[in-house]
Amino acid sequence: MFIIDTYTVAVIFCVITMLCWGSWANTQKLAEKSWRFELFYWDYVVGIVLLSLLFGFTLGSMGDDGRPFIADLLQADAANLGSAFLGGVIFNFANILIVAAISVAGMAVAFPVGIGLALVLGVLINYIATPHGDPIWLFLGVALVTGAIILTSIAHKKKALVAQKVPAKGIILSIAGGAFMSLFYYFVARSMVSDFTNPEPGFMAPYAAVFVFSLGILASNFLFNTFIMKKPIEGEPLNYGDYFNGAVREHSIGILGGIIWCIGMSFSIIAAERAGFAISYGLGQGATMVAALWGVFVWKEFANAPAGTNKLITWMFILFFTGLSLIVYAGV
Repeated sequence: MFIIDTYTVAVIFCVITMLCWGSWANTQKLAEKSWRFELFYWDYVVGIVLLSLLFGFTLGSMGDDGRPFIADLLQADAANLGSAFLGGVIFNFANILIVAAISVAGMAVAFPVGIGLALVLGVLINYIATPHGDPIWLFLGVALVTGAIILTSIAHKKKALVAQKVPAKGIILSIAGGAFMSLFYYFVARSMVSDFTNPEPGFMAPYAAVFVFSLGILASNFLFNTFIMKKPIEGEPLNYGDYFNGAVREHSIGILGGIIWCIGMSFSIIAAERAGFAISYGLGQGATMVAALWGVFVWKEFANAPAGTNKLITWMFILFFTGLSLIVYAGV
């Protein structure tokens, strides 16, 4: 299977993860005028499963190092299969909670509270489980990226121009979503071998682990997404017939979104042997700022923002890139 040999290449893979995780939501933005999020999400999940299979049968089956994808799956013990699967269930639950938080409280609350909490707790959890890198530089970098996320929140509030009271339900959903989002990566990491070239029996290499993780997302989606289709946060209830009435373009956009996200997840897990799980996760969660870049320069979300917003955005990016640089330096 394909294995990364150097820390430099691992960092490049983590940056690609960040770009993918920060960009997949553009596909939802392209589809949102004609396609409800609940329907889009089914195709998004299908895209994740398809990409994990594609990588398994290509990158996960090539070369002489490690175990081939199918052999790796077949030898994995029940506990590790269950751990990766549970990671998928937790991720899916967290993702839907954060989407719900955005609907109730808006991005200005949901992102700094949910994703900021996920970033800090996730790096802490993964570092404690598998220490790798200098903790001082690592957590200083995380603090700066968290500061950048907070500035994003303030910029969104200034753009809104109206100070609105945030519903308590929105804050609770954000905290719950962030807490669960911080856990999913740990369960996938726990199912994996520590040496990709000479893998231990019973544990999985990255390609099998990501595939089982994707099955956890798919299986849990029949519970979580079906529930929000029947009890939507906004709009009328939906049924499965609405999904099958979608056009090819709408389904394709959703599948593309899932593929983009899963490229990021796969690259993060592949890079983790050299970069460490905490650094891989921390760099990947810088995706919030990538999404902000799309919003500023492509979707022009701050074009008519009030005075002072541009200064906030400038500092946001300074903190972001400085924080990322420290996270990378922590592993040198």
